[in-house]
Amino acid sequence: MSREGLPPQAIRKLAPGKLVIASHNEGKVREIRDLLAPYGIEPISAKALDLPEPEETGTTFVANAELKARAAADLSGLPALADDSGLCVEALNGDPGVYTANWAERADGTRDWQMAMQKVEDALATKGPEASRSAHFVCALALAWPDGHIEWFEGRSDGTLTWPPRGEAGFGYDPVFVPLGHNRSYAELDPAEKHAISHRADAFAKLVAAVF
Repeated sequence: MSREGLPPQAIRKLAPGKLVIASHNEGKVREIRDLLAPYGIEPISAKALDLPEPEETGTTFVANAELKARAAADLSGLPALADDSGLCVEALNGDPGVYTANWAERADGTRDWQMAMQKVEDALATKGPEASRSAHFVCALALAWPDGHIEWFEGRSDGTLTWPPRGEAGFGYDPVFVPLGHNRSYAELDPAEKHAISHRADAFAKLVAAVF
């Protein structure tokens, strides 16, 4: 998706102040907080406000991000920023994709990312030793205001999958994703290095250029 062709006045600016991060994922909230730090924004997580997590019924990253951002803005009365991101594996026809988090779901409702990474590796194994290990991460950011206005931005990072998982930093599928041009996984990079090259950083660069 692209905003090419839209007049500059179509983008609403975000003033310094409180902003709800519409996520209960501590790793994601931490990354977003770090990325927002230079802009006078006071991030508050949805978890800290005890906001419920809406069911993600969208079939695209943008649709799920919008759903979460609108829900948080409506319930909090504050602008809200939501991220929907996922890993898309070429040999698996783009899976897990928008169902990235679902692959980590356990029967008790908790998430096990080691299990999710194993599922991806097992699925690749069924494709044979010659299967492509190319993959990319997508991040869709939706910024919603209580009056219903919304902006969205999308970023991407290409790379390859490695096995076994490597590194202790990051979260989610980071230990098995090696970005192009690097020989270390996302989870082996320090936060500053990852912020400079990640799919989330790509989406944030577009958000910053538009709304700050």
